[in-house]
Amino acid sequence: MTDELVIANRKFRSRLILGTGKYETMDLMVRALETSDTEMVTVAIRRVNLADRAAGSLLDYIDTSRYQLLPNTAGCYSAQDAIRTSMMARELLDTNWVKLEVIGDEKTLFPDNEGLLEATRVLVKEGFVVMPYLNDDLITARKLIDSGAAAVMPLAAPIGSGLGIQNFTNLRIMREHIHEVPLIVDAGVGTASDAVLAMELGVDGLLMNTGVACARDPVGMAEAMKLGVRSGRLAYTAGRIPKKLYASASSPVEGISRLE
Repeated sequence: MTDELVIANRKFRSRLILGTGKYETMDLMVRALETSDTEMVTVAIRRVNLADRAAGSLLDYIDTSRYQLLPNTAGCYSAQDAIRTSMMARELLDTNWVKLEVIGDEKTLFPDNEGLLEATRVLVKEGFVVMPYLNDDLITARKLIDSGAAAVMPLAAPIGSGLGIQNFTNLRIMREHIHEVPLIVDAGVGTASDAVLAMELGVDGLLMNTGVACARDPVGMAEAMKLGVRSGRLAYTAGRIPKKLYASASSPVEGISRLE
């Protein structure tokens, strides 16, 4: 049996999506991506030299036959800016997939829900596969799904914070109510145990960048995150035992004769 992540009718064996920013070297990024077994990588369009590819670019180091490119609109503070950036990415990268970010606050980098909904509606009509980054808000998620989003990606903690999951209750509620599209946790994961806990909630995947790229050993952390995602997913599908207040003997006592 297979346990695949399906987004917009495309199947992925890996449930881990990795970013490509913040690595010390391009070689380190390539090795981390390979080690992670990811099949989808995000690229911040506004931070990539697309005008002059002859001058060298991040994209020269990404094997597009191996990875699904997921351009993102990081750094966009309005719906119109995010729409323009997405259009440019589709023209230059030949992909209609986009991780949609519309930022509402420069310090927290929290999403602008109104701008996110506006941009999603426009881009879906233009034929994009839209995967929006949003707050852990069920109502906004439902509106995005109704607008045609191919997945919804709530944060676990502020972008790049490495705090781990700070909103278990909200993510549980979202998991209970969202099944039409994948629910992917995006932002805040700092180490492999965070990945395990997120996947044990039943989310469909994880997207991360800083937790791997800024680790002391990014390649080693990529391996740890890969295993954490797999382990957490397997634990979720296997089903944990109920929690109990008191002890329960591991060995049954029924049928055992008492020694006099």
